[in-house]
Amino acid sequence: MRGRDERSASLFSYVSLEDRVPRDHPLRDHRKFLDGILRELSPRFEQMYSAIGRPSIPPEQLLRALVIQLLYSIRSERQLMEQLEYNLLFRWFVGLGIDDPVWVPTVFSKNRDRLLEGDIAKAFLSTVVDEANRRGLVSDEHFTVDGTLMEAWASHKSFRPKDEDSSGEAKGGRNPAVDFRKQKRSNQTHESKTDPDARLAKKAQGQEAKLSYQGNVLMENRHGLVVDAEAVIVTGTSEVDAALTMLDRQPVGKNRRTVGGDKLYDQKRFVEGARERKVTPHVAQNTTNRRSVIDGRTTRHPGYAVSQRRRKLVEQGFGWKKTVGLLRKLRHRGLPNVDWMFTFTTAVYDMVRIRTLERAGVGS
Repeated sequence: MRGRDERSASLFSYVSLEDRVPRDHPLRDHRKFLDGILRELSPRFEQMYSAIGRPSIPPEQLLRALVIQLLYSIRSERQLMEQLEYNLLFRWFVGLGIDDPVWVPTVFSKNRDRLLEGDIAKAFLSTVVDEANRRGLVSDEHFTVDGTLMEAWASHKSFRPKDEDSSGEAKGGRNPAVDFRKQKRSNQTHESKTDPDARLAKKAQGQEAKLSYQGNVLMENRHGLVVDAEAVIVTGTSEVDAALTMLDRQPVGKNRRTVGGDKLYDQKRFVEGARERKVTPHVAQNTTNRRSVIDGRTTRHPGYAVSQRRRKLVEQGFGWKKTVGLLRKLRHRGLPNVDWMFTFTTAVYDMVRIRTLERAGVGS
């Protein structure tokens, strides 16, 4: 018998949000893991908020919403609030009841900025790494460093001379025609009026230069989990500077440590800096038009070949962050915001990686 296409609006629902989510849904594992991380961060939240006044958005719900935004590649906070209005799965994950009101996008963004001031992203990543370490998934001896360019939220039209009068911006309307052909433009003489921290950069010779930031990571080589992350302003030495800074933040163990890297790190400053920190540099040899800083005393050891093979895992993280995590084209301006989002996205990638490893039977 054919069913009838009739709509009947029910006033009550007798099925809870918990029962509507399938028992084998991947978000159940993420929610359980995330709840443990948020309990660890609870004392830090207490220090950030006043004991009096009107209650704000709970930081736990705020962070769960940001996690779901990255997992499902939701481009903006406004779209996220729209999804929370009718998506029961998202409501369950964030911790909203079926009848709870959804936040205004502007209010949500302002509360997110409070987490920026409290440097929660670094603490969140550190707590995720500590949990992975307790589960036997992290190596404290063998690492890889690498960096990637992230396109800034600024156009080439905004890249104008530093001494240009800002009053001339209104000529031609909000989107004037700008012809910068045959003009000599560089980071020394020009800056973006939209995002002054962005710098004109390109990954390799022959590629297009874009206004960008640089994201740097320190990955452990056992399972490809990122243990430290930092976004910086692009300079000629920023990648090496960030790598040495992240090595400084790692605790010194009893055993000898190694750090892998691509050919960019085959330079005297990084190699000597790593050795000063009691870390053996296992970077790829760059023999193009010069002699490599890495000699046979390093490359002859079997561990060097292992480091060269394992260091390629770092590209998986960059690929996830740029496609799923929406970092190929940034959505925030200014180094503090970009660094916060890059670090937080790195922590969410580690969460996804940990679940994948444990589903495969890896770890304790």
